Amino acid sequence: MPPIEPSRTTLPNGLTVICLPTPGMHTTALTLHVRVGSRFESRELNGVSHFLEHMLFRGTPALRSAHDQALAFERLGGTLYAATHTDFGILSLTLPPETLEAALPLFADVATRPIFTDIEVERAIIREEILESLDESGHQIDPDNLSRALIYGDHSLGFPITGSLQSLARLDHRHLREHHATHYTGRNCVLCVAGPIDPSAFTALAATHFASMPQGERVEASLAPRAQKQPRFRYVENSMSQTDLRLAFRAPGEHDPDEPAAEVLVRVLDDGMSTRLYARVCDELGLCYDVSADFETLEGDGVLDLAAVVQHERAPVVMKELCGVVAQLAHEGPTDDELDKAKARHGWELQGILDDPTGLAEFHGLATLARISDTPAARHAEILAVTADQVREVARKIFRPENVSGVAVGMLDPHLRRDVEQLVRSFSIR
Repeated sequence: MPPIEPSRTTLPNGLTVICLPTPGMHTTALTLHVRVGSRFESRELNGVSHFLEHMLFRGTPALRSAHDQALAFERLGGTLYAATHTDFGILSLTLPPETLEAALPLFADVATRPIFTDIEVERAIIREEILESLDESGHQIDPDNLSRALIYGDHSLGFPITGSLQSLARLDHRHLREHHATHYTGRNCVLCVAGPIDPSAFTALAATHFASMPQGERVEASLAPRAQKQPRFRYVENSMSQTDLRLAFRAPGEHDPDEPAAEVLVRVLDDGMSTRLYARVCDELGLCYDVSADFETLEGDGVLDLAAVVQHERAPVVMKELCGVVAQLAHEGPTDDELDKAKARHGWELQGILDDPTGLAEFHGLATLARISDTPAARHAEILAVTADQVREVARKIFRPENVSGVAVGMLDPHLRRDVEQLVRSFSIR
């Protein structure tokens, strides 16, 4: 994995600037990572981070409307993108190298000087977004939102990123401005650029255009919730053509020593069509078309979950197979071939971002913000050091009966519902 030496500078206002020169490429990527998201919200103001993200597109002092702002970036060959996650947000721009200098002051203004125009228009748009995860009675039907709420309860890690219709209705200009003033600060953000750039020149420009960003403080995350003590299950009836299943487990957080082994574990479960989950549920048994596993790491906690979309009558059979696949892995651990393949694919995946300025900037920006391994080589070294015994042991820690939560969204008759719930509540790796 050939190294790209990052240039790191901390500006007087505390903003970390990372430059990743990639000569020969024809694209430049600019990202701003922010410690913001539902993790940092109260129940009453849930969704304010996501609302604020939307309002960043609504104009600056120099570009007074959403249209003017979008047009300015598009004339420079770029399109502004933003997203809010549980514990971080990202503002990004991919554009030709020759327009970077002209775009940087516009990008800085979006991040530091939003004017919050047309708030009611944007509120209506977000309302439509929230309604996509609700049924006609206003009940939550998104299985990922449901599983996080089941796992974390009233803790902010269980809040939906978009908030609720009720919290959306109470958010106003004051809440948005206060949230922006708290989170969009030098010590709480990381600015990253990748492409055919001169690091010294870019850092000087960043120091000029981000000078108005206040220093602020790094916003501390809420403490992780207490350990789960018993299995949990939730069924939500919804008249969809199939049932959406989740089998979720509390897992190591991003700073946990077991995190690299958990990353390898989920890759053994699901990293292509030859891995255990797809091979068993789809190839061997033909039970469904869509099955997957995912590992979300957070500060102080994490979630490893399995997902499947199935015919209603097959829900108990598929849930049984999901339980069986993870139980077998906890008993046996990975084979040498599975371990080698997972490590090799991880390395090739990271190697691929060396040809992708956007992926490169996103990797370094988020890693620096979260204070985890901050180069692809360092991260891959962590994965290479994982042993089969470590994967088996972390599987035994994660796949414990008291650590499981199950969700089913669909149309299950009482017998099917009872069977699915019983499988979750009686889950064991013994």
